Amino acid sequence: MTTGTLIALVDGSKYSQSVCHYAAWIAKRIEATVKIYHVLGRRQGVDRQDLSGAIELGARSHILEELSELDTRRAKLAHAQGRAILEDAQAIVEAAGVSVETRLRQGDLVETVLAKEDTGDMIVIGKRGEAADFAKLHLGSNLERVVRSSSKPVFVANREFKPVSKVLIAFDGGHSSLKAVDYLARNRLLADLPVALAFAGVETPDIRKALENAKSTLSAGGFKAEILIENGKPENTLGKLVEEKGFDLVVMGAYGHSRIRSLIIGSTTSEMIRTCKVPILLMR
Repeated sequence: MTTGTLIALVDGSKYSQSVCHYAAWIAKRIEATVKIYHVLGRRQGVDRQDLSGAIELGARSHILEELSELDTRRAKLAHAQGRAILEDAQAIVEAAGVSVETRLRQGDLVETVLAKEDTGDMIVIGKRGEAADFAKLHLGSNLERVVRSSSKPVFVANREFKPVSKVLIAFDGGHSSLKAVDYLARNRLLADLPVALAFAGVETPDIRKALENAKSTLSAGGFKAEILIENGKPENTLGKLVEEKGFDLVVMGAYGHSRIRSLIIGSTTSEMIRTCKVPILLMR
């Protein structure tokens, strides 16, 4: 059952503007509304550490009073900054003609997402957060936690927004890649856009059959899909295809076909997110 709503997560990073533009682009294509969340960490809120036992005698009351006032000012500033971030985000989405709501929350981001994900059909999040803007090989910790925890498709926005006109589906025959194909065939998100099913590795009869079946599924959904098979490691080969053939979006499973079940994103997925300069739609 669909909700007709997207959940977009913004912070103070360079990626938040791109998150808003992509959320608006997606919402217009599937006729959805956008709900934007900014989550204040617990340290940004009003909770204070009890320092009474660490302060000596007569100085205790005076210092505790100053610490309390400082905590209060910091909390007010954090909330004011959060509201400003949400106002800017709302303006971007509304400028695209999309209905939007905003929510300011305090606590853990992933806990908030899990509590609210049933109210949305997709989560849109930036590739990196505030602390990782200039760390090219570092994924935002919240991104990985959201991907491995949420049951919803996760759209990972890159730094610069660009309307999507050509799509690569990273296909390995596994459950999550089959789910991605089925999702796209049944959804208006990428309707009328050129799509390529790309497999990286050694072609086998089983892989060829799986690719043809996936192509048929997409055809039934109105897509004209081509099949691309390239030798090499997926994280290298697929990234090269994206750059050489000018794809604007990669769709892939969050976990690979032969993944050992664990609490981390599949290695190929992580590498694709790190190195690709285009957004990635991840399916569980």
